[in-house]
Amino acid sequence: MPTLLGYVETFRSDERAIEGLPIRLVIALVVGVASLGVMMNMLSGLGGLTVTELDAKPAPDVIGPSEEEIDVVVVDPDGEPVSDATVVVTGDTATLDGVKTGTTGEDGEVSVTVDPELGPNQQEGTLEMRIKPPAGSDYADERENTAILVIRN
Repeated sequence: MPTLLGYVETFRSDERAIEGLPIRLVIALVVGVASLGVMMNMLSGLGGLTVTELDAKPAPDVIGPSEEEIDVVVVDPDGEPVSDATVVVTGDTATLDGVKTGTTGEDGEVSVTVDPELGPNQQEGTLEMRIKPPAGSDYADERENTAILVIRN
């Protein structure tokens, strides 16, 4: 039966033991990450890891530089209305006195009254719309929404 000293000497003289270890760890890591990715795609009910993008549909989306009421419908990607979302309208290249906000009802619609102004030699400008999703929802507004075009007649 070999002694402890014999095992230590065998280990010291074995030069190949450490050579394959780093590459084996890298391969195991790559295979593990790939397997985890496949399993995550196969599992259902992981809604907490994804968000649903909201979109705003203003009507009218072209107005003049005067007081106008704009009806905005907030919808999800399937076109279903989203209630309790806050619509925020701000000036972009057209000037707006302050920020105008409104919260959507059960039908996903809100009316916002705006009074945009254009500069002295400016023939057109835009108002920007953002959506603050309902609290505690899986919705997000990361992409640009339809801008409201302001045109001088």
